[in-house]
Amino acid sequence: MSDELWVFGYGSLMWRPGFAFAERARATLQGRRRAFCIYSVHHRGTYERPGLVLGLAPGGATRGVAYRIAPGDWDEVYAYLLEREQPTETYIEARRRVRVADGRWVEALVFLSDVQHPQWAGALSLERQAELIGGATGLSGRNTDYLRDLVDHLAEEGIRDRSMTALLGLVEGRSLSAEDG
Repeated sequence: MSDELWVFGYGSLMWRPGFAFAERARATLQGRRRAFCIYSVHHRGTYERPGLVLGLAPGGATRGVAYRIAPGDWDEVYAYLLEREQPTETYIEARRRVRVADGRWVEALVFLSDVQHPQWAGALSLERQAELIGGATGLSGRNTDYLRDLVDHLAEEGIRDRSMTALLGLVEGRSLSAEDG
């Protein structure tokens, strides 16, 4: 392991990092899976009508993106990430080994889902996730748009996540049914 500074992104950080980086590489994190497992009362929902946002739930593996940060940029990037990722402190900041596309292993900053936090939603059915996502809007916009962006950008990265695609189908199906009713 080197003294390099890396950040792992598995959701909107993949396509909208919002910080300076020296290198971007596809990467895989073992032992955690991408899931809509956190109630959102800030970015994609409200306390009255929570939505769901992504987290790294225990189990599986997650394909995403790792960013190498220049040492001189680290303090600013780190402060930005804390503000962006921790508005209600639903994640546990950790360092984990990720494997980048060229085969290197690097240690990266990751934000793991805190299963003890009151906003932890856990393993909800796809139907319940669709219900929550389909009707929520927060400071960063509609929850449905976040899911659609995720599926579109995963596809651009060559990542096929069947559960996210199925979830989007359910959310869009609920929208069409609501419009017909």
